[in-house]
Amino acid sequence: MKADLADLNAFLAVAQARGFRDAARTVGSSASTLSEAVRRLEARLGVRLLHRTTRSVVPTEVGTRLIERLAPALGEVEAALDVVNLFRDRPAGTLRLNVPVSAARLVLPTILPGFLAAYPDIQVEIVAEDILVDMVASGCDAGIRYDERLEQDMIAVPIGPRVQRFATAAAPAYLKARGRPAHPRDLLEHACMRGRFTSGMLTSPWEFERDGEIVRIEPQGPLIASVAGAVDLLVDVASAGGGIIHLFEDWLVPALASGVLEPVLPEWWQSFSGPFLYYSGRRLIPPPLRALLDFIRG
Repeated sequence: MKADLADLNAFLAVAQARGFRDAARTVGSSASTLSEAVRRLEARLGVRLLHRTTRSVVPTEVGTRLIERLAPALGEVEAALDVVNLFRDRPAGTLRLNVPVSAARLVLPTILPGFLAAYPDIQVEIVAEDILVDMVASGCDAGIRYDERLEQDMIAVPIGPRVQRFATAAAPAYLKARGRPAHPRDLLEHACMRGRFTSGMLTSPWEFERDGEIVRIEPQGPLIASVAGAVDLLVDVASAGGGIIHLFEDWLVPALASGVLEPVLPEWWQSFSGPFLYYSGRRLIPPPLRALLDFIRG
């Protein structure tokens, strides 16, 4: 029983994207083409691989089993084809990176322009998410994470700033009307804005540190926004006097520098180590990823 490689790739793309339209955008095809490929594959195998409704597409039990074996196998096929690139004068191909939204905003803009200029035959695809995923199973070559979230069997290379901070800030008008907090616990009496992950969980408690003392609080406030795509809304509302925001310092630098926002409790701002580019050491490194590793190492 034979199955076309293109149909297998189409099935895997749809299953990972949980939908035909999202998969079509990812692979540069059309939803109808992918749908026909999956139907063709199911007909050849004689089993249903995907449950389809008007609202979702999820693998069946046999589809899930196929994905578990298929994703690594197709990864090996890609790795084998990547060997051909070793004989090219310049690396070529697609480099897929799974990164947190913060890295897409704060880390990659300082790296990608120079990298793309240096390697014009490489196409970079960024998948920015606010949840932890299996980078290999999702079809990505590498990802960016912070050290506490790195998987044990991954190779990690520093990328971007090595030290970052969380900053707390508010608009001058807000501080004039509500007063300036003198201690992190004072924030419990203020209008604080929070983020929510796609999973439904709120972002971590706000954490502050000074002279070895660590204070964690669960602030309350009038606005909660998606970390995946509405962080700038939080910044805009805070800038307009809507409350206090707690975010990556680099994200707030423009507003702080212009005076639209003012630092709150800066002596308590907590530092943490910068992000890492991580990838699996179990397979041949694709030439586009090797090129990125060489580029960030300088």
